[in-house]
Amino acid sequence: MAVKWTGGHSSSILCLNVNTEGLVASGAERGELTLWDGGGTLAGQLQLPKTDDVTSVVFSPRSPTRLYTSHGETISLLDVRSLKEPVECFHVNEEEINCLSVNETDNFLAAADDSGTIKVMDLENKKVSRSLRHSNICSSVVFRPQRPQSFVSCGLDMQVMLWNLQKARPLWTTNLQECETEKDGPQSAGQFFNPPLAHSLSVASCGNIFGCGAQDGKVRIFRVTGAKFERELEFRGHSLGVSQVLFMPEAYWLLTGGNDGKVLLWDVSSDVGKQQKSPAKSLQKRKAHAPASTRKDGKLNKVASNEHARVLPKLTIEHGEKVNWISCAEIKGFKRVLVADQSSSVSVYPLPEP
Repeated sequence: MAVKWTGGHSSSILCLNVNTEGLVASGAERGELTLWDGGGTLAGQLQLPKTDDVTSVVFSPRSPTRLYTSHGETISLLDVRSLKEPVECFHVNEEEINCLSVNETDNFLAAADDSGTIKVMDLENKKVSRSLRHSNICSSVVFRPQRPQSFVSCGLDMQVMLWNLQKARPLWTTNLQECETEKDGPQSAGQFFNPPLAHSLSVASCGNIFGCGAQDGKVRIFRVTGAKFERELEFRGHSLGVSQVLFMPEAYWLLTGGNDGKVLLWDVSSDVGKQQKSPAKSLQKRKAHAPASTRKDGKLNKVASNEHARVLPKLTIEHGEKVNWISCAEIKGFKRVLVADQSSSVSVYPLPEP
């Protein structure tokens, strides 16, 4: 059963984040921002101006008292020690922001918005250093751990992109729909009705493995090798769209949340273990062990469908409500998953130890 944190909001909670000291921030519709201590006690509340929905909250990796929030087209910097009006406001996006990410050196912030634009701000000089584009709504952007100049993004154009701050164009792009067509053939009826609109990204702590959740209910795991990335693994995680993916720290454990009201925990360490050989070699290895029926013209046919049959969740949480956001926190020495949904409360579930 979930523990419910209540009393912090009057409307649907849209986003969550946890700082290094265990303080939780939640943002909701109509400009509501709330801080909670690890036990779910209210630690602060703020009504942001113009009552725009608070769509993303991100603590600074280096300064746990600094909280970046997006509401409408505005990014506000707040000091959680004195939660009053914003310390600074940035107006660099022209449409509603969907996602914020701050790199681990705390000198660049990326903001992805409904126009498909990613504005990258130099936080030291307080100005935009890059303006990058998807061709449709950009739903998620995440800086890579251990690589502060690099980040990944995804959007409703079904594109997943790898970027470097030195370049104005993506280093590498994958179209999820084209990948599906190659794998399943052009007559895939399910694909026609449920295109893989990309909703969420999360990068593992190693910086080279990242996961993507999409509208077709699938979770795709990619490995970055230099200036490109390749698909390592794919499995069907949910019966409806995957709204959230989150790698837990220090492990290849992945949390996913879906529009089907489920939160699932996956262990993909055996598939993407740190000592694993390069993707090309691992694919060759899979080919060698594949039964003859899966080979076609020398290529491995439908690798992903074979894989997702053996990737099963370690834990299934029947949350029951469409998941807006998930986060992970250590509370009293135990890991917990925090879930935001259509309601005004945060749900907290226990997690097994890796």
